Amino acid sequence: MNILSLFTGAGGLDLGFKRAGFKVVWANEYDRTIWKTFRRNFPDTPLDTRSIQDIPSNEIPSDVVGVIGGPPCQSWSEAGALRGIEDERGKLFYEYVRVIKDKRPLFFLAENVSGILSKRHENAFKNILKRFEGLGYIVSYSLLNAHDYGVPQDRRRVIIVGYREDMKRSFVLSKPCIRKTYLVDAIADLKDAMPVRGGGEGSDPAVPNHEYMTGGFSSMYMSRNRVRSWNEPSFTIQAGGRHAPIHPQAPKMVRINSDSFMFVRGKGDLYRRLSVRECARVQTFPDDFVFEYNSVANGYKMVGNAVPVKLAEILGKMVCADVLPTITKGTRYLRRGKIGETYLMGVAQ
Repeated sequence: MNILSLFTGAGGLDLGFKRAGFKVVWANEYDRTIWKTFRRNFPDTPLDTRSIQDIPSNEIPSDVVGVIGGPPCQSWSEAGALRGIEDERGKLFYEYVRVIKDKRPLFFLAENVSGILSKRHENAFKNILKRFEGLGYIVSYSLLNAHDYGVPQDRRRVIIVGYREDMKRSFVLSKPCIRKTYLVDAIADLKDAMPVRGGGEGSDPAVPNHEYMTGGFSSMYMSRNRVRSWNEPSFTIQAGGRHAPIHPQAPKMVRINSDSFMFVRGKGDLYRRLSVRECARVQTFPDDFVFEYNSVANGYKMVGNAVPVKLAEILGKMVCADVLPTITKGTRYLRRGKIGETYLMGVAQ
């Protein structure tokens, strides 16, 4: 089943949907620091590196059943400026809408941060949903924690799914009966991570990307405990090395006052950030998925911005279960305002 990938990043969502039975036939990513990583791990997928704003719809494949992607989330982040749709990055959501309008896939799935549901963004978010609905889609959204889906971290995200109206159904997010995983399950076997000063070039350890950023910790970082134990899920993996969680080998930080913590005296050597590979493990990337970068900071950015692969796979299987019956029936459906060809498994018959 052929699909498109927008705002692809390193490809966590793509890999998950691939495992669920889909084939990404075209991807788009504008950030040049990500291109080598995507091409290494998805050598058979054409990657368009232009800004989506510069890509005419007629240059994007049409014979697809779905569109996936996560429009840039910084504008909606609770940790950021919360500019939302008024920010240039927030407006890229409308480019996503434009592709859906012109391609008319059976489904689309978009992922974003929980901040998109904040009160200050309520009107903008409702407007986005109405635009999707106005294109003829039954739209639903859910706030989930990736930890409930086999991912060893607390990661709250919003999933927006639209099914074309002729499917006559809506996406219902279910919580699968799977064992929850924790830091011990994800990284206990990884040894001998290598330090890299600041954001400098990465080393070449035996385990790919098993290096961590060194350097000081900001007052904001030290404003709360940053250590989770082995038998706990990780804190959210963020898109910056300086905000990476502390390795669980360290004891919990000591509270000084309401907005300040400190490391346990005499244990300072235990307080290191998780390595890029450890963060990738927490994001459920396999070890053979190698991140290419000259600056370790870019490694953390790619990993932190990704959708956890395990979560993506589960979502992909849920969507597949809904979409596959429609496709296998050879349903004739509307394209460009008129009855188009019959499509089976994403290929014109």
